[in-house]
Order: sequence, then C-alpha cells, then structure tokens
Amino acid sequence: MRDSAGPTIYDVAERAGVSKSLVSLVLRGGVGVSEKRRLAVQAAIDELGYRPSLAASALAGNRTHGIGVLIDDYTNLWFVNLIRGMDDELFGQRFSLTVADTQLNAHLGRSPVEAFLGMRVEGLVIAAEPTPDVIDALTGPGAARIPTVVAGGRAGVIPGADVVAIDEELGSRLAVEHLVSLGHTAIAHVTGLGGSAANRLRGYERAMGDARLTPIVVGHGLETTEEAGFAATREVLAGHPTVSAVFTANDTMAVGALGALRDEGLSVPGDVSVVGYDNSPLAGAHLVDITTVDDRGASLGTEVVRALLSRIADPSLPARTTLVPPTLVVRSSTGPAPR
Repeated sequence: MRDSAGPTIYDVAERAGVSKSLVSLVLRGGVGVSEKRRLAVQAAIDELGYRPSLAASALAGNRTHGIGVLIDDYTNLWFVNLIRGMDDELFGQRFSLTVADTQLNAHLGRSPVEAFLGMRVEGLVIAAEPTPDVIDALTGPGAARIPTVVAGGRAGVIPGADVVAIDEELGSRLAVEHLVSLGHTAIAHVTGLGGSAANRLRGYERAMGDARLTPIVVGHGLETTEEAGFAATREVLAGHPTVSAVFTANDTMAVGALGALRDEGLSVPGDVSVVGYDNSPLAGAHLVDITTVDDRGASLGTEVVRALLSRIADPSLPARTTLVPPTLVVRSSTGPAPR
C-alpha cells in the first residue's frame, strides 16, 4: 500500500531507473539530459501521479517561479479581470500567482511586500497605491531589487519599475463625450482617493473644459467605495439640483450613486444618467446595467505579465510605461437629458 503522503522523488527515480539527482534535473528543466531519460522520468511522474514540492524545488534550484500581486481591496471587482488576464498569459508557463491585500492583516504591522520577499518571489506586481513602506521595502537601503511592475495609474512612484496602465484620461473623455452627445450639460463627477481617481478627474475636467461646460466635482478625500459613492451623490443632489448626469470614479461608486438616486425618488436614466468606470462584473449585472468605461482589465493583465517576464529575464532593461486604450460600454443607465 502506498504511503498516504503520496509518491516521492525517490519513487519516481526507482520507477524510471535513474538517480534522484537526474529526476531533480529534469524537474528543473536542466540541460544535458538525454531525450530517452527525460521521457522515462516524465512517464514515471505520470504513472505515479507525483507532484513535486514547489518549496523543495525552489531551494534546490534557487528558483521559486512565484509572482506576488499586491492589491488594496478584495471587494473591488476591478481586480478580477486584471488577475484573470495575468493568469491567462501565464498559462503553460511555470510561474504561479500569489495575491495579497494591503488591508488584510494590517494590524500585524508588516507590509505584504516583506512577506513576498520572504517567499522569494521572482517578481512583483503592485496593483495598489504604493505606500512609503512599500517603496522603501523595494528601493530603500539594503532592499532587494526585485523585478517590479506597477499596474494601473498610481500617485506613488517606484523607481526602476515598469508601469502598465489604462489611458484613464482618455476613458473619462469618452464618458463625458457620450453624455454630452445625449444632451447633458450639468454633468457631475464623483471622485476619490488614489492615482487612478486623480487621472480620471483630470480627464473629466479637461473634457468638460473642451465642451465649455462647468465641472461639478465632489468626493475629494473619499475612499472609492459604494458608501462613498452614495454619500457623494447625495451631496451632488443637495448642492446641484439641475444635475442630469453623474460620472463616478469606478463602478463600485456608481452602484452607490444608483442607491442615492433611488432614495431621492429619481429614475435612471429618466431623471439622471449614471456612468461608471472599469467595466467590472458588477456593472454588467442586469439589475444595475451600468454604462461604463471598459479599462480592459484582462488586456491590462496580459501586458503586465509580459512586462514583468521581460524584466525578470533582463533586470537591466530601462523602466517603461505602457498605456492601454479604453473603450466605452453603453448600457441602460444612460439616456437623453430630460427636457
């Protein structure tokens, strides 16, 4: 009867009729192994159902093939498409993803970046606002210069890191131009904290200026959450009763905006149109059906992985910025301005 712990590398070596060190070499993709022996080892692995220990392989080969992904809010569905795109691009390759949230276990006083470094990941994706402790862990005195890509528009800068982001100013322009084409002139923007929100605000203000319309902005200093979207939209309605369209910094805030409009007895889009940003799975739900800027999160994830693998292969590459163009997805939350 086989041990409950499963077959070992020694079992594979015995079945293939080779040494344990040769099995280890095959697992690491080493050169100098004849095709006949490599096939024998692979056949033994398949027959025994052997699963190599990633930790042991990392120690033996000085490679972990791990990629750490740092996000800042598990409830933000924007990360779903980003990570899906990353995972699809990694299909068939030996790298695996580990995701950590800056807000979870924050009480421990330890940056998730430190945990990733302890795991000896080979690359990092920073899909959150880089805080001073994150920047210091990656670039401070004695820091490990690990290949790093920043995903999305961020206010913080990590020297030497590539940046892969959506052209967020263009996305805001698409949203404003869509509303203007529907006859809206009083268009409010609900903003929030973070580099992405700042970029989207800047795009909104420029598009409003080009249309010779007066910007109406609320939400400075707020988190980009549903609750913040709800509160900021109520502020808009109280201070600007003629507003006929609300454009929010993300889809989560757009859901909050829908709630505030419902509480005020206003219909969407009959009285007020709503546009979100991100084209998250939430926006496409039939119940809310929100017009939104598609930041092509999966495509962004693909470009992030390509940039990171290039940097892992050659850490001396100069830092690069890649902008992915967004599109607009029109759904039932927008309509002609009321007369």
